[in-house]
Amino acid sequence: MTPNREAFFRWLRRQTHPVTLDGAMGTMLHAKGIPFDECFDALNIRQPALVADVHRQYLEAGAQILLTNTFGANRFRLAEHGLEEQVANINKAGVELARRAVLAAFKENEVLVAGDIGPLGVRIAPFGRVSQEEARAAFREQIQALVEAGVDLLVIETMVSLDEAHQAFLAAREVAPHLPVVVSMTYTRDDRTLLGETPAQVARQLRDWGVDILGANCSGGPAQLLRVLKAMRKAVPEALYWIKPNAGWPERLPGGRILYPATPDYFGDYARQFTQWGARFIGGCCGTTPEHIRAIAKTLQTIPLSEMGPDVEVVEGPRDHLQEAGQEEEEEEPWPSELARKLARGKFVFAVEMSPPRGVSVHKTLAHAALLKESGADVVNVADSPMARMRMSPWAVCHRIQEDVGIETTLHFPTRGRNLLRVQGDLLAAHALGIRNIFVVMGDPTSIGDYPEAMDAYDVVPSGLIKLIKQSFNQGKDYAGNVLDEPTRFFIGCALNLMAADPEREMKVLRRKIRAGADFALTQPVYEPEKALRFLQMYEERYGPLPIPVLVGVLPLYSARHARFLHNEVPGIYIPDKVMGLMERAGDRGWKEGLRLAVELIHQLKEWAQGVYLMPPFRKYWLAAEILEAVGAHREAAVVNREQP
Repeated sequence: MTPNREAFFRWLRRQTHPVTLDGAMGTMLHAKGIPFDECFDALNIRQPALVADVHRQYLEAGAQILLTNTFGANRFRLAEHGLEEQVANINKAGVELARRAVLAAFKENEVLVAGDIGPLGVRIAPFGRVSQEEARAAFREQIQALVEAGVDLLVIETMVSLDEAHQAFLAAREVAPHLPVVVSMTYTRDDRTLLGETPAQVARQLRDWGVDILGANCSGGPAQLLRVLKAMRKAVPEALYWIKPNAGWPERLPGGRILYPATPDYFGDYARQFTQWGARFIGGCCGTTPEHIRAIAKTLQTIPLSEMGPDVEVVEGPRDHLQEAGQEEEEEEPWPSELARKLARGKFVFAVEMSPPRGVSVHKTLAHAALLKESGADVVNVADSPMARMRMSPWAVCHRIQEDVGIETTLHFPTRGRNLLRVQGDLLAAHALGIRNIFVVMGDPTSIGDYPEAMDAYDVVPSGLIKLIKQSFNQGKDYAGNVLDEPTRFFIGCALNLMAADPEREMKVLRRKIRAGADFALTQPVYEPEKALRFLQMYEERYGPLPIPVLVGVLPLYSARHARFLHNEVPGIYIPDKVMGLMERAGDRGWKEGLRLAVELIHQLKEWAQGVYLMPPFRKYWLAAEILEAVGAHREAAVVNREQP
């Protein structure tokens, strides 16, 4: 067909099902032996058969639109490989390869070729030295080559800011006003662009520019992009939507390999949910393969347009719209964290405490965190200077664990040793690093640690800090009432002693923390679950059901000596005679008996607690991993991931 907007929408009207897009090009090329530091776009000229084979596989899997292998084929990115003068040749070759694959598959006029345009890879003013005019010129150069080679539409994708997306879109309109344009943004873990724009803001802005199809791609896995799609569609219900998620958050493996966890079947399940929220074009981004696309195509072929919710139909004219029938379901606000989502949905959560390193190296810490993740931990709690001993800042450790290992963290945040100014600055820093779970505690007194002469004062007690976070920061203002640029989204934990010597006082303190806004509680170690449960029953008798989930502390005993120390020298911990006797009789095998007792305890806690807070003794994280595997934490997480979006 002659490439133009009218022809595209005629083609779209002929489709009886949602449109299947292709998957990742880079993932497939890397799987064929191309290193990530090589220029993938240049393969259009250097190894065309390799690129053509990827297109062929996606066509066989059911893709109806192929994106050209030109994601980074702009002047700035190509200059990194000394190829800045090859922009036209590389882009035209990319189009020709995709077009030949379509012809070879005898699918002319059935499958479209989209010119793929990614970010420039440089910072644009006002955040960088490249002017907006220079950026637009670079986009124009690439788009001109794609249009001359005969693409059916243009796809501006994986954009991290609206400023850069706008320059690309303006260039597209200048060069090819006759072609339909997709603009697709990517989002960080908190469902915002890199510059902080929300999906709703993005959708309204793209609509106001006159973008033909609104998109979201890359980011996290299907679950995140479903949240993004819901928010976009609520803001602009009349738009057409294009969705291409990654195959989950990537994991770095030894040797530099990258693993994407989401399976083809998982993608097939989500394809249906995407259509229910109005996505008309569905494919895959990083980590997806022809098998993922085959699963999507298989699902989409079972969904006629008449069953797409809420009532999607293609209308006449160059701009498609989603027609909405009846009242749209109220959109669910994204959870502040994965921990919050799991607790809200009733999952039994496994949290494990880790201590920051004493020096500057985090390699061992990251390796331990990876072990815990593989064993089934849901979240890693990072302590702040435990026992008042000097350690690396836990913010840095939390950030590295989340970024390098891909497991969520909870930051321990003591009030001791911080004045109000530092408390608030530290909270903003933690939020900027992507930390959302905060465990508010008083903190250990400096008198017991490495620096007994250090300042030990504080301006706010734990309940006051909880109130500051939930009723000020999370509402978009600081303690003094000054407006923040945006509200924080912290999920706050508080400390609880289920075995308190004075339960009446402990209940009153707990109620104060709950009124301040605490979202969940972590308890001190428990060795008598019956007595711990009795505390909660007493609370319910006096005040009604406890309104927040409780993760019960489990500290595995390592030896009889360890048990005696905890019993005699750590306030709030009581080791029953029966347990002490078992540890004494275990002798050198004390750690095995402690492991057995911890597993037995967790099975008992599953009957009434919302999770456990596992504290490995002496930083023996392998012991925590053994416990997690023994109680089936990994298997339980897998079941939950299959059952919930």
